[in-house]
Amino acid sequence: MRSSRGKLLSGLGATLCALVVAIAVSMGVGTRSIPLSTVVGSLFPFPPHDMDHLAVRESRLPRTALGVLAGAALGLAGAVMQGVSRNPLADPGILGVNAGAALFIVVGIDVFGINALNGYVWFGFVGAALAAFLVLAVSSLGRGGATPVRLALSGAAVAAALTSLTTAILLINVDAFDQFRFWRVGSLAGRDGSVIGEALPFLAVGAVLALASGRMLNALALGEDTARSLGRHVHRDRMWAALSVVLLCGAATAMCGPLAFVGLAVPHLARLVTGPDYRWILPYSMLLAPLLLLAADIVGRLAVRPSELQVGLMTPVLGAPVFVLLVRRRRLAEL
Repeated sequence: MRSSRGKLLSGLGATLCALVVAIAVSMGVGTRSIPLSTVVGSLFPFPPHDMDHLAVRESRLPRTALGVLAGAALGLAGAVMQGVSRNPLADPGILGVNAGAALFIVVGIDVFGINALNGYVWFGFVGAALAAFLVLAVSSLGRGGATPVRLALSGAAVAAALTSLTTAILLINVDAFDQFRFWRVGSLAGRDGSVIGEALPFLAVGAVLALASGRMLNALALGEDTARSLGRHVHRDRMWAALSVVLLCGAATAMCGPLAFVGLAVPHLARLVTGPDYRWILPYSMLLAPLLLLAADIVGRLAVRPSELQVGLMTPVLGAPVFVLLVRRRRLAEL
């Protein structure tokens, strides 16, 4: 047991080191490469006319910080969602978070004339939260409460309805579509520190709730009856888990737009190292997800230089082959 714990801690440390390397590369790579010494120097007072220092401080630092925070949030949210729904194919979108955020941002653009990212954050977060709670309310109706099957079906139905409303508004208002499409593609670029500051309290509370849910998710993985026999209050546990997903995924989606595949694939990658214990899956997912997100962003910057591909387009490109390999490996193990 001690040996296994030591290996897991060592793996966690190695993942953290890899994330630090990815952060350094993200700060130095772009339309032009910046030496590491210049990157470090930009973190301290520097001459205001130095363009490299300004590029790091004003553009790459917020972009990298956003990638770390959004990635950690999506990784944790995906792991919690798969645990609470006992569905290995679940991701945060099952609660209608992306669809709710998209609808409210379109409403903000169309009705209130919002055209800045700072406004998108609040509209997106409120929409994500209301959609998630609507899914939870619908799935809780009837005997047995919010079972995993009801949760998935309710999420699919609510997401489809919200997406239809969003499409209807966009078809009527072409200007809203022009603004919305830049958020919809999913990007870390063009965001500043104020967007991060507005979302940080939600991310912090959501991360604490998610990291504290390891034992609860382990109990739910054994089945509802077994969890109750172990003293768990299943419905209350699901509510706390859903709240953490709403806070994490809602804030990340509002900041960056919908980023596909991160919350789905990363928990499976973490399980290869940790096994089924959510006390380890959660911290590993919190570190592996920003590593994947920053890697996708770096590849997007380098692929078509001097232009770039947004990270929302790159995460499925990098994540899909990994996920296919994980699925094939699991199938072979089951034969």
